[in-house]
Amino acid sequence: MNELAHLRNEIDQLDRTLIEILAKRFKITHEIGLIKKSANLPPIDPQREDQQSKIITELARNAGLREEVALKVLRAIIDEVVNDHKKI
Repeated sequence: MNELAHLRNEIDQLDRTLIEILAKRFKITHEIGLIKKSANLPPIDPQREDQQSKIITELARNAGLREEVALKVLRAIIDEVVNDHKKI
């Protein structure tokens, strides 16, 4: 039981780190949205999304994470970013 509590504590710490990283990422992508608006660029960049998908797939493969899981997470992040950019 002590091992279970220890592992759950590790997960809780990782979750906090993930949230902090996501918050930082979304702050940066919001700034990108402001730049896109001032440059009259569209909120969606299919070429960049494709490039990121390839990078994330490779990173997942190297980390031993199922590629499908990594791509689902990336898709959720991109969708949120695009929604933010559309609101700007």
